[in-house]
Amino acid sequence: MKYYIIAGEASGDLHGSNLIKEIRKKDPGAEIRAWGGDLMKNEGAVLVKHINELAFMGFVEVIKNIRTIFSNIRTCKNDILSFKPDVVIFIDYPGFNLRIAEFCKQNNLRTVYYISPQVWAWHKSRVKKIRRDIDKMLVILPFEKEFYKKYNYEVDFVGHPLLDALKQLTGEKDVALFRERHQLPEKKIIALLPGSRKQEIASMLPVMARTASLFPQYQFVIAATNAHTAEYYKSFIPGNTHIPIIYGETYSVIQHADAALVTSGTATLETALIGTPQAVCYKAGFFSYHIAKWLVDLDFISLVNLIMGKEVVKELIQNDLNVKQLSAELVRITENKEVRQELAENYKILREKSGGSGASENAAHIICSFLKE
Repeated sequence: MKYYIIAGEASGDLHGSNLIKEIRKKDPGAEIRAWGGDLMKNEGAVLVKHINELAFMGFVEVIKNIRTIFSNIRTCKNDILSFKPDVVIFIDYPGFNLRIAEFCKQNNLRTVYYISPQVWAWHKSRVKKIRRDIDKMLVILPFEKEFYKKYNYEVDFVGHPLLDALKQLTGEKDVALFRERHQLPEKKIIALLPGSRKQEIASMLPVMARTASLFPQYQFVIAATNAHTAEYYKSFIPGNTHIPIIYGETYSVIQHADAALVTSGTATLETALIGTPQAVCYKAGFFSYHIAKWLVDLDFISLVNLIMGKEVVKELIQNDLNVKQLSAELVRITENKEVRQELAENYKILREKSGGSGASENAAHIICSFLKE
């Protein structure tokens, strides 16, 4: 069978790569063409566009890059028609993917959405388009099945693919060996996850780095993405503050950290599933934030709190994301034993709610079965 997979962000590349692994187990002769990243490429997908060329954060940034976005849409449509896939699989990335889904439906191509757009947060009107254009919707958050049921749209809950990714967690179990390999001092580690996009890093890392300068008793470490140079990260760090930058080991950095400062997104759930206490950080451009605040109908922004339906981790948003409040929260989650114990108990419940491992296998099974119908 011929599969065309579209992911537009780092998390989509990760989950897409695990999906490809499972598809190949069920369909060894699979031909896979994709929009994704290095992980999907390493699993044998032929890349059309790399995610580094696709991720634009915020309303203003999207408007600035609108020509590039429309050019990418044209390229994608033409490439799909040329490849003639048996199925087109969309992974999150809704602004782009829902446009392509409509085109696919018009051209009688089978469509599967793996990892639903967050239509439960905003753009609920998109559910009608999803029902019209998507043959199979595979959801990864437990409350999404009930959400779609309200719209008379049956979807399949497959569990969260992060649990599959975390099963592959490698590296030293001993923090001392981790410190030795990265030439870190014998101090407790605080992980900094400033995001994967340039706009996120530029907004979050300066506040995180200034906070780090107030805690000399800890070794702060940046979990970096290969999309950006060390020089780019260092440009946001005060000259008198030494913060090592570690590439390609995000899970290991989180695993060995005593706590983490995490940009809102998939990383908040990753950190919780690993079990590390965290503070959630989010700051967008002025106009992007206020447009989002007007449109989004949610009590929380982090996946941890959304899944749990209550505030489990502290969210420092926009003006609340400052050195004073971030420092106070860091003290709370590192020094208060009761807080750390309560977090551990809530994280355990979160893992149970997330459905257990096997999401990638479940998704591949549903997709391959669907193609045989």
